[in-house]
Amino acid sequence: MTAKVLVILGTSSSVGKSLLVAGLCHLFARRGVRVAPYKAQNMSNNAAVCPDGSEIGRAQATQAIASGLEPHVDMNPVLIKPEADSRSQVVVMGRPWKTLDAREYYPKKDFLWQEATGALDRLREQYELIIVEGAGSAAELNLRKGDIVNMAIARYANAPVLLAGDIDRGGIFAQLIGTVWLLEPEERKLIKGLIVNKFRGDISLFYDGVEILQEKSDIPVLGVVPYLHDLFIPEEDAVALENPFAIPAPSNEATEIVVIHLPRIANFDDFDPLDAEPGVQIRYVDNPEQIGNPAAIIIPGTKSTINDLEWLRSQGFDETIQKYAQDGGNVVGICGGYQMLGEMIYDPQNVESKQDNARGLGLLPLNTIFAKEKTTHQANAEIENGSGWFSNLEGQTINGYEIHMGRTDSQSSWLKITERSGQSVQVLDGATSKDGKVWGCYVHGLFANENLRRAWLKDLGWNEKAGEKDPFAASLTRLADTLEETLDLEYLEKIIWEN
Repeated sequence: MTAKVLVILGTSSSVGKSLLVAGLCHLFARRGVRVAPYKAQNMSNNAAVCPDGSEIGRAQATQAIASGLEPHVDMNPVLIKPEADSRSQVVVMGRPWKTLDAREYYPKKDFLWQEATGALDRLREQYELIIVEGAGSAAELNLRKGDIVNMAIARYANAPVLLAGDIDRGGIFAQLIGTVWLLEPEERKLIKGLIVNKFRGDISLFYDGVEILQEKSDIPVLGVVPYLHDLFIPEEDAVALENPFAIPAPSNEATEIVVIHLPRIANFDDFDPLDAEPGVQIRYVDNPEQIGNPAAIIIPGTKSTINDLEWLRSQGFDETIQKYAQDGGNVVGICGGYQMLGEMIYDPQNVESKQDNARGLGLLPLNTIFAKEKTTHQANAEIENGSGWFSNLEGQTINGYEIHMGRTDSQSSWLKITERSGQSVQVLDGATSKDGKVWGCYVHGLFANENLRRAWLKDLGWNEKAGEKDPFAASLTRLADTLEETLDLEYLEKIIWEN
């Protein structure tokens, strides 16, 4: 059986395509449909690791879970991970392929197109419905010749398209109608419905807007979806952090944790489980003056450790963080942030930077050497030899995933990785100060482990409060429920199954 395909495109980036696909995947999965997500090409440093160690975009991994599936590389065959303004590591079928400048990327279209369509074809052989997510705008005219992710995929699959716009940012008529008008005639024929996303307030006040959209575009409006607050679903990329309304002001009541917003921040969904805890506030800062007096500072993962370390210094974060630690503050480094906490970082092959080495913050006794081989695994680990609050977790297990370049030699490891991608191993990881206040490791997803998360928070002075047992699952349910209530599902079913 060849699966039906539904394509969700947007008028621009950040209109909510990823959430719409996740919600629709969950909606159809709980109706008993064998559904899977797909995005031909994703540009993001928020990545996930599949059970076989392959790497895909975090959004597609989330959509897979929403579908009741394990993430698979066919769901995102091409992943572009920016390292600089015009240079990216290109991951093809889950493995690093090349590091390319923007001008070098587009001539590779034919090869990447074959990989992308091959992955879609394989998914269609296994499932009943594939829900495809586009990238950016459906009408990027200057990029049309190199398109392998938007209308090109819709035309390849001859699939119905839903076009989503973000009314919260304003200009919804220009967004939706303008995008439709810029498409080629054969592309317009594939647009079967419009979605007005992120509406705030009384939706009945936009009924005349729906009529205008339908009249001007001659395309039905499938629904007006409200703005959903407090969804604990990972963001696709760091664009979400650039919205000042999404970053809370310091709070005197909450246990406040500051995360340094590095220029090439990666996998910041690591901190969603912390943010979901009642009485905990996560705040992202890009200036030392914004730090204040939090319970802890976290240096997150990054796609370019040395460059972001130099940025950290140029902004004055190094001295602020060092003084904070010297005064007894809690400092955590995850992956690239963990590397920064050490003494030295060496890059003799210029894997991530043109610099051969860089001095770290000197807060942990470790040194890192970059190598061209990339480590990507789902991982299980055991806590051992921990100091301070770690001692209460001695012998307990955690799970997460690894995505990193290079090897770090630590003199104070607190983790023993016992399984990588299903294979038994004995690999030491992490480092900690003698009092346990400064620590780090390579394993992403640490804070999704309740035992570790709550033990650390309590050491910071947090008072445990009752909250949602699984905020991610509850968020998926609320998202799917909302789409079920606001979208014309009878019409949606018709355009999918009668196509």
